[in-house]
Amino acid sequence: MRVLTVNPGSSSLKLSVLDDDDALVAEESGAREELADLLAELPRPDAAGVRFVHGGADFTGPVLVDGPVTERLRELADLAPLHQPASLHALAEITGTLPGVPAVACFDTAFHATLPDEAATYALPRHWRDRFGLRRFGFHGLSFAYAVRRAGELLGADPAVLRMVVCHLGSGASLAAVAGGRSVDTTMGFTPLEGLVMASRAGSIDPGIPLWLMKHGLTLDEVGDGLERDSGLRGLAGTGDMRELRRLAEDRDVPALAALDVYHHRLRACAAAMAATLGGLDVLVFTGGVGEHDPSIRLRLASDLAFLGVAVDPDRNAGARGDSDVTADGASVRTLVVAAREDLEIAADVRRVLAPR
Repeated sequence: MRVLTVNPGSSSLKLSVLDDDDALVAEESGAREELADLLAELPRPDAAGVRFVHGGADFTGPVLVDGPVTERLRELADLAPLHQPASLHALAEITGTLPGVPAVACFDTAFHATLPDEAATYALPRHWRDRFGLRRFGFHGLSFAYAVRRAGELLGADPAVLRMVVCHLGSGASLAAVAGGRSVDTTMGFTPLEGLVMASRAGSIDPGIPLWLMKHGLTLDEVGDGLERDSGLRGLAGTGDMRELRRLAEDRDVPALAALDVYHHRLRACAAAMAATLGGLDVLVFTGGVGEHDPSIRLRLASDLAFLGVAVDPDRNAGARGDSDVTADGASVRTLVVAAREDLEIAADVRRVLAPR
């Protein structure tokens, strides 16, 4: 089965075609408006898998797309406004451009369906929780699922016997505590706004702040846009691009230096909280665009978590390219860099759904 994987971002998308052995046949990337043209340049697949950020309570695993599924996905769009509409657009383009090719929706929330009640439950009125389905969902699940599996391969160990904190650090960012190979805690919540400081998202804030702002004249849309698009690193330093922020910091730009301090303060606190959930730590994994390519962030977090037994070798860390073990000699916690391959996880989901019964 030759599988097309579609990974939409808020403004761009990545396409891959994988063969039966998961070898990369072709790939394309570009703006989401170019999807039809990009599809025309790729070999025709036997099936397609589309990443969806939010599956709500209805979708705890990949699902073959039909009319009712598509309609339910539309209803979830306001829970992930930067990404869900892009995935729906991609799904419509695939259906129109590749008639007869089955499409499977693959969900970032699915990996966290195993969260225990104490981790998933918000201390909110029961009638709110029951009426609106308010709970922690968690995100970046396709990335986490692959990183956990790949970490086990790199270590020659069964992930089920390892206590892992996985750091998906990119424009969006979250952590997962993984025990027994399953997610038992994570930093994102009902929507992708909660948790770490991100490129343009605020992460966790006092929920009284948006209430206060609306009481004092800001509209709901203004607050929503501010939290989603103008906060995080962009709100602190004027840019959400970590590479640009790093260049500014090297020039001793005060807002950039302060933004990095805020970023690391939250990252350190959340990573330690994930380890506390696990009762200890065996493996720390970095993935995502920033996690893979910014050795200074890995080095600083490792230093912050030294009390847990984390230490990275400076030379291995600086030279890491692709999947790498950057653990310092003698460290009790293994630290890995895993190249994000959500396409492989999407393809695996597609094959599970479409495999002959």
